[in-house]
Amino acid sequence: MEKIEIKIKKSEKISNVLLSYGFSYNNINKLFRNKDIRVDNQKITDDTFVFPGQSLVVFSPTAPSKRFEIIFEDENVFVVNKLSGIEVEGDDGLEGKINGAIAVHRLDRNTEGLLVMAKNKNAERELLSAIKRQMFEKKYLAEVVGKTDFVGQKYTAYLLKDAKKSLVKIFNNFVQGSSKIETIFKTIRQGQETSIVEAKLITGKTHQIRAHLAFLGHAIIGDGKYGKNEDNKKFKEKTQKLHCYYLKLNGLKGNMEYLNGKEFILLPKWCKSIN
Repeated sequence: MEKIEIKIKKSEKISNVLLSYGFSYNNINKLFRNKDIRVDNQKITDDTFVFPGQSLVVFSPTAPSKRFEIIFEDENVFVVNKLSGIEVEGDDGLEGKINGAIAVHRLDRNTEGLLVMAKNKNAERELLSAIKRQMFEKKYLAEVVGKTDFVGQKYTAYLLKDAKKSLVKIFNNFVQGSSKIETIFKTIRQGQETSIVEAKLITGKTHQIRAHLAFLGHAIIGDGKYGKNEDNKKFKEKTQKLHCYYLKLNGLKGNMEYLNGKEFILLPKWCKSIN
């Protein structure tokens, strides 16, 4: 039996705390029924509120794998750090874990980093509208194979989606069925074997950053779809090192205007600084 101790930092329901630690609703209900939840050493059987400074202890057969960390929350939005290996959509994805909140943009299953989720219909509508008008600014960090010399220039190519194979192909010139893509790449840290690159999407197509970097000869380390197996084995990485580290909200209207200009920065564990 695992003993999991959590120090409460803000007022919220026990279920919300446990969901953020990777427990499912079914797990949580079972913990309540079995009286396996303690708050300040008191057994808890109902989904009550906990408050800053309190100690929450859970006794569970196995420790859950954490799915996300809440970076920011108010009455309209969540901004979370989605961990690698976690789906956004679906009953078992993030959308099924955060009290019905809706993700308004997507990160690949194995891409980690900042993700915005709407807590109500009005917030969802405003966030989607701003994204459609390309008002949000998002930047990613990737560790890639090879020595790069990107200086912040825009790269243009054409992306063709192969739905049957669940991958995309990149071309220099237009081919039938392809879409134009634009990505800005900047080298943050240059090495002989690997480099850290900042990527900024102008267009936002499926697997765009991953496929575009691979097309330019610098696949993301750990990317099993667009990288080379021998590179991933060499660097001992099974998960792609791609992280959405910067998010700036803009273009929001009505009662969401207060969020315009709000910035979030969250560096991955494998990149401690970008100076």
